[in-house]
Amino acid sequence: MIRYTLRCASGHQFESWFPSSASYDAQRGRGLVTCPTCGSAEVEKAVMAPSVARTDRAPHPAAAERPGAETPAAEAPAAEAPAASAAAMPVMARPDGELLDLLRQIREHVVKTSDYVGDDFADLARKMHDGDIEHRSIYGEATAEEVKALKEDEVEVFPLPVLPEDRN
Repeated sequence: MIRYTLRCASGHQFESWFPSSASYDAQRGRGLVTCPTCGSAEVEKAVMAPSVARTDRAPHPAAAERPGAETPAAEAPAAEAPAASAAAMPVMARPDGELLDLLRQIREHVVKTSDYVGDDFADLARKMHDGDIEHRSIYGEATAEEVKALKEDEVEVFPLPVLPEDRN
């Protein structure tokens, strides 16, 4: 995944994640990358500092993937794929309670506006991407291997936020 800092023609700056540089170019070319503040599709990459991973300390335990673990995921159809929202900008600076509220809102929105497809998620997401079936918003379950394969084929999938109450 690549995080780009973007700026619209009105000067609003925001961030958005893309599976690849080619994916960004394709979405921008189709007018799907829009400013969350004003809705303008006249968006360009802004100058940004590179993110360099540190090698002098161990990764955070939550960042490690568990092989074979079930991962809830959501597929955003290309015609409706949101680029970013103002609320999605620097979440690391938000207080914990506010961040959790934002994650709950995101999850609630996906559940209300998408169809739950259970374990058929990876198969249906791929069929939509390939044009075999009509695009629609779905969410469901996928293994880490299925998600990796979808992303390698540039199928746009995103994990649903895991909330503290989901672990109980």
